[in-house]
Amino acid sequence: MKITEPARTAAQRKQDVLARLEREIDIWVASADAQGLPCLVPLWFAWDGESLWLCTRGTNPTGRNLRGGGRTRLALGDTRDVVLVDGEVRAFGAGDVPEAAAAAFTAKTGWDPRTDSPAYVYFQVRPRAVQAWHGVHELRGRHLMRDGAWVV
Repeated sequence: MKITEPARTAAQRKQDVLARLEREIDIWVASADAQGLPCLVPLWFAWDGESLWLCTRGTNPTGRNLRGGGRTRLALGDTRDVVLVDGEVRAFGAGDVPEAAAAAFTAKTGWDPRTDSPAYVYFQVRPRAVQAWHGVHELRGRHLMRDGAWVV
């Protein structure tokens, strides 16, 4: 890849990240079990302005890892337009999930897990750190959030 564009400002990167969280439907979800065995899967998500909401079966490896580990790394995009989100995870059963979160997830994806199977669990991911870059020329300044607070 040849660098032809100047690096984006931190404010532009944040704006781009927030737009992608609104627009995109799939996100890569990384987790690990108690022995450190990694798991990486794509899941649908909804962004409510403060948290990402995911849903998967509580009995599959990702569901067990998210529930047991309490944290995850999420990734959007490809290697030329990277967004990484490190977050804290809370699990909600279908009867416990906040209505607004479940409705936003259903509106974005067209799927309501609450009517599918009781095995589905919603996971709220509260970002603690966010990084974004388009290439090596944007590695400096890629940290947009630290300790749960935007630094831009």
